[in-house]
Amino acid sequence: MTEANNRRGVIAMSVGMVSFVLNDSLVKFVSASLPPAQLIFLRGLLAMLGLLALCIYMGVFQHPASAFQSLRHRWVLVRSGLDGLASLIYLTAMFHMPLANATAINMATPLLIALLSGLLLGVRVSVRHWLIIAIGFAGVLLVVQPQADGFNQWAWVCLGGTLLHALRDVSMRFVPSHIPSLIVTVCTATSATLMAGLWCLWQDWVPLTLTSWACLGGAAMLLSTGYFLLIQSTRSADLTVVAPFRYVGLLTAVVMGFVVWGDIPNAVAWCGMVLLVGAGLMMLRSQTSVANPSA
Repeated sequence: MTEANNRRGVIAMSVGMVSFVLNDSLVKFVSASLPPAQLIFLRGLLAMLGLLALCIYMGVFQHPASAFQSLRHRWVLVRSGLDGLASLIYLTAMFHMPLANATAINMATPLLIALLSGLLLGVRVSVRHWLIIAIGFAGVLLVVQPQADGFNQWAWVCLGGTLLHALRDVSMRFVPSHIPSLIVTVCTATSATLMAGLWCLWQDWVPLTLTSWACLGGAAMLLSTGYFLLIQSTRSADLTVVAPFRYVGLLTAVVMGFVVWGDIPNAVAWCGMVLLVGAGLMMLRSQTSVANPSA
């Protein structure tokens, strides 16, 4: 990868992560006046329109038969189902807890992927990697802060959603490389939208205000932008260069949580976030060293 490609990749990753967190912020803001299922369903419909427009722009549907075959692939459907369920669980938890805390817990996904790769795929995990994973989980516990009396159960729900996100990413290893990323993304958005639509059958429908529509439209646009930039970043640049910039999202979440809701993580949560980021960077550096033993 050239230096110019890496520079563009870093910018795309940073802006993409900011887009994802701003999307979460708008969705969390609207959740005060809309039921979760209706909110996720409507945002999903709007996001699907944006993603379909992006697919048409990038020529993904130039061969409809091939695109339809890709959408029906078993592992594409498995990954989409996991992602849809993970999104519903994670967003529901996020509606009931500080944005920065939810984002920090979700940042444990790379560590969970390493853990699941060892447990489910038979990938050899070194003692050093197990130690890094343990440090990362210690960080998660500091953010969750379990207590015997009245612990925040939504933090554990959020962790469950993060585990499903990790399973989703592990399942991606079984998706053939010839299937375009945007095809997988469209299938994922469709899955989450359908699940939320079914959930709506058990909830009352609430009329939307102009503000709610504007927020949902903005959230859908930011979500589509985040997906596009994430794909561009990982395909055009060296992953070891751009991956650390995922943590720009955590900083954005802390800022948005303070500006919009006045949330300030306590000292223990800050320590947990530092451990999480540190463990993620150590895991990245360790994998880079294995890939480049002469470095």
